[in-house]
Amino acid sequence: MTREQLFEQILLKKSYLCVGLDTDPKKLPEHLLDTEDPVLEFNRQIIEATADLCVAYKPNIAFYEAQGPRGWISLEKTLQYIPKEIFTIADAKRGDIGNTSELYARAFFETLKFDSVTVAPYMGADSVKPFLVQGGKWVILLALTSNSGSQDFQMLKLADGSEEYLFEQVLRESSTWATAGQMMYVVGATQAEYVQRVRKLVPNHFLLVPGVGAQGGSLEEISRLGMNQQCGLLVNSSRGIIYASSGRDFAERAREAALQIQQEMEGYLEQYVQHL
Repeated sequence: MTREQLFEQILLKKSYLCVGLDTDPKKLPEHLLDTEDPVLEFNRQIIEATADLCVAYKPNIAFYEAQGPRGWISLEKTLQYIPKEIFTIADAKRGDIGNTSELYARAFFETLKFDSVTVAPYMGADSVKPFLVQGGKWVILLALTSNSGSQDFQMLKLADGSEEYLFEQVLRESSTWATAGQMMYVVGATQAEYVQRVRKLVPNHFLLVPGVGAQGGSLEEISRLGMNQQCGLLVNSSRGIIYASSGRDFAERAREAALQIQQEMEGYLEQYVQHL
């Protein structure tokens, strides 16, 4: 999927919502536990309930890896239910030496056929570039995350006296590795006060923004500060949507939660994106 195609979907659905499929077998509604594949059945119903309201799905790979071979089967089958026009993100946070990264890229892009994968930049360019060699695929690089531990390294000041933070050096350097049509950045919604600094360095890139809702991030603030002329945002919600109910009405409640976010997003798109 190209950047232009993604923007077309955003305009069509009046949404920049990404639904996180962080499906925990321990949190599934009890009535699904007797089905052949409870995780798959849960994901299927979530997808059917929200596909017209979101432009991306983001399975967190750890939730599937933890189940062993059965989890990988559930993941592969889940991807088959996602409509082709919806952007798919493997939230895997990979990053290793070059030949290992090549195999990670093969796993997520060729075997599982994701559109994108999240990648950690700590080991540098040669650990990231193997993910960039396949046409039409995206790297989503961790830049400024929403967890409290982001202060440990990402917010360190550089030793050159420039008053820049380490995350800004990551943005500056990595933006030379790929175009804005190949790379996105993870920027947590709880870091909204730094979004203007992010946009100064990467004005045209899409940002994948977790942390809205359950983690306390503001959709209004991140939209006002982070949008560019092609929207430039994918805002993720996981728990707030997929676990809106633990009963038989879980899919219906998930749709209601997604619709509420989509309607709010529609207003911000009209306000901040010039193409509308």
